[in-house]
Amino acid sequence: MVSNGTNGEKPHGQKLDASKFTESVVASMGEKTPERLREVITSLTRHLHAFILETNLNTKEFMAGLELLNWAGRMSDEKRNEGLLLSDILGLERQASEMDDLVDSVTSHQLSMDNVTTTSSAILGPFWRSDTPLREFGSTMTFDTPPDAEVAYIHGVVTDAVTGEPLKNALVDVWQCSTNGLYEQQDPNQREFNLRGKFTTNDQGQYALYGIRPVPYPVPSDGPAGKLLQLLDRHPFRPAHIHYMTSKEGYATLVTQIFDRKTKYLDNDSVFATKSDLVVDFVPLKGNPNATLDLECNIALSPLQS
Repeated sequence: MVSNGTNGEKPHGQKLDASKFTESVVASMGEKTPERLREVITSLTRHLHAFILETNLNTKEFMAGLELLNWAGRMSDEKRNEGLLLSDILGLERQASEMDDLVDSVTSHQLSMDNVTTTSSAILGPFWRSDTPLREFGSTMTFDTPPDAEVAYIHGVVTDAVTGEPLKNALVDVWQCSTNGLYEQQDPNQREFNLRGKFTTNDQGQYALYGIRPVPYPVPSDGPAGKLLQLLDRHPFRPAHIHYMTSKEGYATLVTQIFDRKTKYLDNDSVFATKSDLVVDFVPLKGNPNATLDLECNIALSPLQS
């Protein structure tokens, strides 16, 4: 670690042989190390060591970075993933999802070659819950709906991206925040699992539910992610969106978000998640006593290579 000087030099011009030490760390892995793990850790080690030299990182700064990560770990549980939020504001999860789009499988590559379009992915975000309940087709996931909410009938068809055939028994996991910008696990005034639901597609590949028109909201400011945004002089807001995770045996699970076309921050999302093809339109709905808006959101899944 270099605390003074530049370009890997110690004080008084004494050259630091960093490359030899870095390669000794890489070489410490044993013969039984899995090849993919060896590849990843080798690259990670070299890049991190180079980062320390490039930035002349000192011990105090190094420990501050570790404490930031430790703080994220202490805040994370089954209801909130602060570490993931921290990665989101740095664009890391977005970058990983982009790589998934490119190298997920040979099949995904072939789909792109054949001009077959699957629904774009987007980041998972910190507030997904694995224990969200299964709800009936066409039922609501909005409870004790606040008076400023616009209830929407949200529906669509899940299809095979190659054949276009509808997919029966696909699982569509949907979650969103309330009009106060809080997800249910953040807000003691919301009942548990409010604005969350897992829905199974019918014989025609259709899913349907009632939710609300989403609103923009700031990412939480009580943890390291919010603190880092403040230090970077960046705004904390996310555009209005709804989360989706769609899965079916034999297909790549799709994690994505859809964004209201009329929302603020589409071009300046604090976690860099927006994509133009995920922007949707809420339209007025007449003749339905349970909703004032209609949203159609169709999903195309990529088949796995057999």
